Amino acid sequence: MGKISMAASILCMALVALAIVGKAAIVEHTFVVHEMNMTHLCNTTKQYVVNGQLPGPTLDVVDGDTVIVHLVNRLPHGMTIHWHGIRQLRTCWDDGAGYVTECPVAPGRNRTYRFDVSGQVGTLWWHAHVTCLRASVHGAIVVRPKDGRYPFPTPARDIPIVIGEWWTLDLVELDRRNLDGNFEDDPLSATLNGKLGDLSNCSGVPEESFVLDVKRGETYLLRFINTALFSEYFFKVAGHTFTVVGADANYLTPFETDMITIAPGETMDVLMTADATPGHYHMTAVANQPPPPDLQIRALNSRGLVRYAGVRSDNNGMPVPAPLMPGQHETMPSYYFRDKFNGLAFPGRHRVPEHVDDRLFITLGLGSICRGGKKDCKLRRSNETITVATMNNVSFHHQTKASLLERYYDGTGKGVYTEDFPDRPETPYNYTDMDLIPVGPLEEVLEPTTKAIRLRRFKYNASVEIVFQSTAMLQSDPNPMHLHGHDFFVLAQGLGNFDPVKDVKKFNYYNPQLRNTVHVPRVGWTAIRFVADNPGMWYVHCHFEFHIVMGMATAFIVEDGPTPETSLPPPPADFRRCGTNGFSKP
Repeated sequence: MGKISMAASILCMALVALAIVGKAAIVEHTFVVHEMNMTHLCNTTKQYVVNGQLPGPTLDVVDGDTVIVHLVNRLPHGMTIHWHGIRQLRTCWDDGAGYVTECPVAPGRNRTYRFDVSGQVGTLWWHAHVTCLRASVHGAIVVRPKDGRYPFPTPARDIPIVIGEWWTLDLVELDRRNLDGNFEDDPLSATLNGKLGDLSNCSGVPEESFVLDVKRGETYLLRFINTALFSEYFFKVAGHTFTVVGADANYLTPFETDMITIAPGETMDVLMTADATPGHYHMTAVANQPPPPDLQIRALNSRGLVRYAGVRSDNNGMPVPAPLMPGQHETMPSYYFRDKFNGLAFPGRHRVPEHVDDRLFITLGLGSICRGGKKDCKLRRSNETITVATMNNVSFHHQTKASLLERYYDGTGKGVYTEDFPDRPETPYNYTDMDLIPVGPLEEVLEPTTKAIRLRRFKYNASVEIVFQSTAMLQSDPNPMHLHGHDFFVLAQGLGNFDPVKDVKKFNYYNPQLRNTVHVPRVGWTAIRFVADNPGMWYVHCHFEFHIVMGMATAFIVEDGPTPETSLPPPPADFRRCGTNGFSKP
């Protein structure tokens, strides 16, 4: 099938696809989280894994299924599992956000998660949600349609491709260093499905590569997940193109590309047809980082192999082609790639609320606080201050003893959190002025930051619009923002400062993409809108792990609706409340 005709065929099939309700099933798994020694780059290091796998096991379910996962924690650390992108309708207690919806499961203890997967089709993922453990404790969630039919030609096979990072530093220690404002720790390599690839080597011997075996003429559904702690990634396969058909378990209007860009927390469904001359072809993932004067992270990449059936192991004596990749600091390819995203407009699914009940303008940047609770201290990077990440100049203070959801449900939140997260920054400024990156007089006035748990409450069924504005305040990173418990419409993105008069004219109300994680461009903005229709306590945060640890987060409270069916139910009978030691009770 030609590249243009494939996209046209997908659109036509989407218009005639009919949903046939099947019988829901119960899918049950046991996840044993434990330590395991693994050897890469001439070093054997302790890793945290699930069931002896990296990545962990894939949850393969059908839209409408009920999932039961028994978590067995054999680590010396507390543990929760977050089911990233699962709506958790009225099952907020099972969202798995550490100290937000539950206290961690103590070492040697168990916990059972139960939730339904409903109204979603595509790729999601699960991961640890305490400290930096998600770097190795993670896996794919594949949600299939009830009738087995997609709004595109049925692929011969679907394959999760998990982009990650290889760390030798203990992940709990990494978390402690990030909390102290330390930016100096980097992974040693990128990974594809846990493999470093032949660009890395030990004493000249290449590391093992991920291999995708294909047959000429067949089409494959590649389910991409970025589990990396720090980096967005470019991905290409030499000699091949892709058709992007979905993201975050929602269909997209298909478009053709020779490269995808995927940020931490995002998932993407991509078709690739094996239509090249039979042979071997390299696939490459390269981390994308802001250019100087931002703090620099070492170049990270991993390489795998697409291998056609019937070709000799030496590629029939021919060299293996590799794709030409963008430079590490070329950020604009990411922006242009994401500008192509539109939702697949199924009736009743993509209806943007016409009115807005609550509007928030949220700036994303860095700041500083004084050590030891002092009120006055010297500028950032002195021994008297800690660098923190902020939303509207508020740095989220993470609890370590209580669950915010429990406090809210019990009515005991007073003294733990307030409900006054600001609608906008207290002091407007030129958010994208690049002179704010280095320490100097421009940023000095804006640098001091509040460290607190300031949440925002919404009435049930309120329509909420948020403009996320990335800033150059002490950095110029992009920001992949993730909202738990909800999907949201991405109305528009732009570079520079958001203009509330001119930029609203760019909003897509017809077929915007529906996501749970949105990549806010470097020194740019993204506008989203959602309906707060899921009662509970929902974490919202940047998915760069060092930004989470440093405080680029808050939580949204969604009030109960008028009926029991629209209200947060009590915790499940086997839910373990928080104990005085900060773990769930035995």
